[in-house]
Amino acid sequence: MATTTLSVPEIHCDHCRAAIEGALSPIDGVEGIDVDLENRVVHVEHDDELQLGSVVEAIEDQGYDVPNRDAYVRAS
Repeated sequence: MATTTLSVPEIHCDHCRAAIEGALSPIDGVEGIDVDLENRVVHVEHDDELQLGSVVEAIEDQGYDVPNRDAYVRAS
């Protein structure tokens, strides 16, 4: 099990929290999600095998930018 913290500077309200939690919850390998609105980060507890690109893409699909996305998304 691992925890990855992603900066998501645009999050600021409960709607943002719900959108991100809803997008990440169905991803296989995601075990826990903590959306920290004060620090504008998302902590994702996940299996070691999880491809973090799927997490980043799910957040971006909700309309939020993830700075340094290339650190998490590998070319296939």
